[in-house]
Amino acid sequence: MDRSLHPAVRPTLEGPSSKTTGRRSRWGVHLATLVWDQLLVVAGFALAYWMRYVAVWPPAFKPIFTEVATDNFVTFAAFFPITLLLVLLLAVQFEMKGLYRLPRWAGLFDHASIIVSSTLTGIALLIVAVFLYRPFYYSRLIFPLAGINIVLLLCTWRLIWIASRHWLWSRGIGQQRVLVLGGTGLGQEVMNTIAARPGLGYNLVGYLDERPLLQSERETRIYHYAGGLEAFESVVGERKVDQVIIALPFWEQGRLPELVETCRRLGLEYHIAPDLYQLSFDKVDVLQISGVPLVTPKEVSLQGWNLVLKRMMDVALVILSLPLTLPLGLLLAWLIRRDSPGPALFQQERVGKHGKAFLCYKFRTMVVDAEERKAELAALNEADGPLFKMKNDPRITRVGGWLRRSSLDELPQLLNVLRGEMSLVGPRPPLPAEVAQYEHWHHRRLEVLPGLTGLGQALGRSDISFDELVRLDIYYAENWSVGMDVRIMVMTIPAVLGGRGAY
Repeated sequence: MDRSLHPAVRPTLEGPSSKTTGRRSRWGVHLATLVWDQLLVVAGFALAYWMRYVAVWPPAFKPIFTEVATDNFVTFAAFFPITLLLVLLLAVQFEMKGLYRLPRWAGLFDHASIIVSSTLTGIALLIVAVFLYRPFYYSRLIFPLAGINIVLLLCTWRLIWIASRHWLWSRGIGQQRVLVLGGTGLGQEVMNTIAARPGLGYNLVGYLDERPLLQSERETRIYHYAGGLEAFESVVGERKVDQVIIALPFWEQGRLPELVETCRRLGLEYHIAPDLYQLSFDKVDVLQISGVPLVTPKEVSLQGWNLVLKRMMDVALVILSLPLTLPLGLLLAWLIRRDSPGPALFQQERVGKHGKAFLCYKFRTMVVDAEERKAELAALNEADGPLFKMKNDPRITRVGGWLRRSSLDELPQLLNVLRGEMSLVGPRPPLPAEVAQYEHWHHRRLEVLPGLTGLGQALGRSDISFDELVRLDIYYAENWSVGMDVRIMVMTIPAVLGGRGAY
């Protein structure tokens, strides 16, 4: 690690110009996106006109459209004022609802929700204005057609744009250069996430702290130490920083006003990560009383009727899948017995909801004496935290390696689901020895039933750090929905088929 960069604080002459350049660049992108969106709005209305007055579509309505074309035909020029009014309405709606202020990592759903709500409002206002003015002149059908076309065009464009950006970012193209202020627990979490997910569009140029990080058993990545906080301004200029993430520990919070003011003066985009790292919750609700923000821990959403609904889904899906899973399970059990001596099923004590122990069932993937040989392999552990993982574990059998890569070794856990000890989706059940090494905030992942798959398995399986895995599990517990369960199960399929992170 480079510890030589400790330049003294000096006035920066390039601050105002970089500030102006940054603002001009952001406003240029903002304006270009706004103009392009409104061109698509015009295209959507023009397409609606074509569908209503020109195209004989669909064939079943040919007599109706022929009559409209001859008796009540209206030229497109008559719709110019209406189109311009719709462009104005949607431009205002998009601006008011923050479509162009969404963060870089915002997904299609974030964009689509604003586009759909704005278009519905704009079309409704347009209909009221038009039919109050000339109630029998324009076709009513053209307005819902225009709304549908505009939503489809804008969302399709957003999908292409978002996918292209993430593709470029994952290859290091167009990423923002990010400097992290703070290198302790919270700062490390921020840096780990940036390094593990290049698709977020960030390039970590280094971090500032009072002292460099010491590499430990749990921290395998090495990040560039750029100096102390007093070197902030000079490092920003030398490393051409685009964005700053302030992730100071709670005992350094007194420096926030000074650092924020420096970011504003230099025209830097900045984000502040509150030091909730030592608390046992991952998400918070922020309320305000007379302008004073109050931070409240977010409760676990898997309670009450949500828990009943999730349980009903689990039982129904397991029962419906039995015609497929039961013959498959019998075949796999036969293959395991043929491949190596020992039983086909393996029972292991795991920790479930609220720390309650239960017997977890799996297909055996290792030799019979695998647990006895684990101690002699402890020095070769490739996972961080309390987990034990090895990519080339010598205890794994030939069939067992294939079962692990495909995750079919966990098929017998459907029995645990029926018994109410597990769910189809949830945090993976840990071993008692792993729980004994948990930090205080890790225990929050035990507040819900463990699952066959979870966010960690869908996103990275064994390739993500333990702390990141815990934070994903806590996020799941606090934000559960039926849709989230469905998305996780769908996302798990390509992860399993590709064998990504499975060992």
